Amino acid sequence: MTLIELVEHEAARLDAAGVAYGHGTTNAFDEAAWLVLWRLGLPLDDLDAVAGRQLATADIDAVKALVDERITTRRPAAYLTGEAWLQGVPFFVDERVIVPRSLIAEVLADGTLDAWLPSAGPARVLDLCTGNGSLAVLAALAWSQAQVLATDLSVEALAVAQRSVGRHGLQQRIVLAQGDGWAAVDGARGPFDLVMCNPPYVNAASMASLPAEFRAEPALALAGGDDGMDFVRTLLHQARPHLGAHGVLVLEIGHEREHFEAAFPRLEVAWLPTSAGDEQVLLVEAGALRALEGAA
Repeated sequence: MTLIELVEHEAARLDAAGVAYGHGTTNAFDEAAWLVLWRLGLPLDDLDAVAGRQLATADIDAVKALVDERITTRRPAAYLTGEAWLQGVPFFVDERVIVPRSLIAEVLADGTLDAWLPSAGPARVLDLCTGNGSLAVLAALAWSQAQVLATDLSVEALAVAQRSVGRHGLQQRIVLAQGDGWAAVDGARGPFDLVMCNPPYVNAASMASLPAEFRAEPALALAGGDDGMDFVRTLLHQARPHLGAHGVLVLEIGHEREHFEAAFPRLEVAWLPTSAGDEQVLLVEAGALRALEGAA
């Protein structure tokens, strides 16, 4: 059996088993290719170069065992391999953090934010709810002069984030802090030119219907209360003192735009284009936050 034949065979098994995607891949073929290449110790970014390789029985059996585990446990592939990629950058992951997939990474990398940021790039960046630290790392890589503060409520998540920071040699430019929302920022050098946040925003009804792969992730990083806006309300109502006069806050809210607009009907925001559409990531300028003053 050739490698590509094995990929196609395992993709058919994944589809037949009804596994859910969304943790780095969106379909059975890409998921199977990831698992096959990883198990065989081959580069993940050049399937064509090895597609015709004939495989030994032992290699085939090893791959099938890994796919068996993926199917039976419903654990995301990233937890099985211990690695996920975001904007081409590798990160360690395990069950202490959600698998990094924030769409904020796209607008950070593709220049979308440039119009709102200082021409030299932001000097001070905050990544709230950093999880495994991927957005903080990408920001530090994108802007060589930026000092980045990355915070999370979860001590376990910050232990994973520390590995990400060390892996990319950014210990001098990324500081990690533990705390709930803005409480983790108290005493930190500010204000910030850019605040990024991929918060828990999944509403209660959606949480109850999540596929098993998503339920394998820490609920603390996903569940946002009845309408998904519990954390977001506190975040926005307390944000203005932490932003510079021309600072911006970039927020991911997934499929919760309807709930967001119901919660913040007077707040002017810019919706940013992403590969998943124009309604999942938004930007708020510091001045616009005045609309929330005095609101409950």
